[in-house]
Amino acid sequence: MKPLITLIAVFALSIGISYVSTGSAHLIFSGNLAMCVMLFFTAFGHYKFARGMAMMVPAFIPFKIQLIYLSGIAEMVLGLALLFPGLRSIAGIMLIAMFVLLLPANIYAARKHINFETATYDGKGPEYLWIRIPMQVLFIAWTLYFSVIK
Repeated sequence: MKPLITLIAVFALSIGISYVSTGSAHLIFSGNLAMCVMLFFTAFGHYKFARGMAMMVPAFIPFKIQLIYLSGIAEMVLGLALLFPGLRSIAGIMLIAMFVLLLPANIYAARKHINFETATYDGKGPEYLWIRIPMQVLFIAWTLYFSVIK
């Protein structure tokens, strides 16, 4: 839920600042800036909660911690790329692919009751998916609208 709040708050703040300073909302830039900030916020979690996030990766996948760090770096790089019109579409497509690829890890974590913040098995479980899946769909739609279709 924190990423969603970050996304919406930064979007609203950016629109407000843009409108006051230029007389225009600059929706495309504001949407991409909001996604960039949200991605930096979530990437921070890849380092702060690396052990717990590694638990979200199914057992058959090797180098879990390294994969968590690499995906955090990818989130930051792709987030920054959204701010550059020439890179925006390809970054958006790559982010959508990443959002789709990360969904199975969230499903796995929910089935195993993983709490990635504490690296324990006392998480919310499958009911977490009632929030996570629609939020993931929103992130995909947001990225598609603001970065790919524009």
